[in-house]
Amino acid sequence: MTGIFAFFQYAIPITIGLFFLGSVWIKVIREYERAVVFRLGRLLDRSKGPGIFILFYPIDNMVKISLRTVTMDVPPQDIITRDNVSVQVNAVIYFQVIDPAKAVVSVENYEFATSQIAQTTLRSVLGQVELDDLLSEREKLNLQLQEILDRQTDMWGVKVSHVEIKKVDLPQEMQRAMARQAEAERERRAKVINAEGEYQAAEKLVMAAKMMNSNPIALQMRYLQTLNEISSEGTHTVVFPFPMEMMKAFTVNPDATQKIVTKIAEVCSPAAATNDITPPEEEDNK
Repeated sequence: MTGIFAFFQYAIPITIGLFFLGSVWIKVIREYERAVVFRLGRLLDRSKGPGIFILFYPIDNMVKISLRTVTMDVPPQDIITRDNVSVQVNAVIYFQVIDPAKAVVSVENYEFATSQIAQTTLRSVLGQVELDDLLSEREKLNLQLQEILDRQTDMWGVKVSHVEIKKVDLPQEMQRAMARQAEAERERRAKVINAEGEYQAAEKLVMAAKMMNSNPIALQMRYLQTLNEISSEGTHTVVFPFPMEMMKAFTVNPDATQKIVTKIAEVCSPAAATNDITPPEEEDNK
């Protein structure tokens, strides 16, 4: 009994000690994490994980770093564009840690540092472009921002994979001016389309006139078709067909036609009628 009691007297504390050391020394790192280990204050060559490994505490200390992509919203920034227009622009950046050792040793807080440099780069890059380019060439600006941020955060072991400009807030005066510009552009396009339609219609009319000139019967057929359309509308308009042959007398000899018209005008003119009538006083004198 004394031996069994002595065994349990030493076994229980040893078991408790081993369990405590195991809970402190044995570490489990998830698939998307890495452990940066410092042994006596010095950085080990390679990070630990994923899986299980032994950490000799208190000799070793570790810092966990996540390798998942981080989505960070850049607060709205007041920017003056190249053409002196004040706008507010916010963006979103996607980045992840590719070198856990650099992310721990090279910078105190890599997320805060990435956020600050993203805000500065956003103001610097967008301040060099005009408003029209900012609104129409976002893909080009997104790529430029991504390249600059990736180059600046590379020394921290951070990879910026994508940058997207989310929203551009314009002043009310600028919005109204752009609305007037868009309306004027739509009116210009409508006038151009209308002019092109008139030009095409004129071309077709010229072609039709040439065809009718070479084929006089075509004009007569068109004349009869127009009469048919008018009569089918059910209106009270009275249409008197006028033979086209009667117009040939005026088209064959234009000079004779002009003389006839002039003579008719002289006969119908009030001045001519006044000159032909002799006043009664002059007849008495004679």
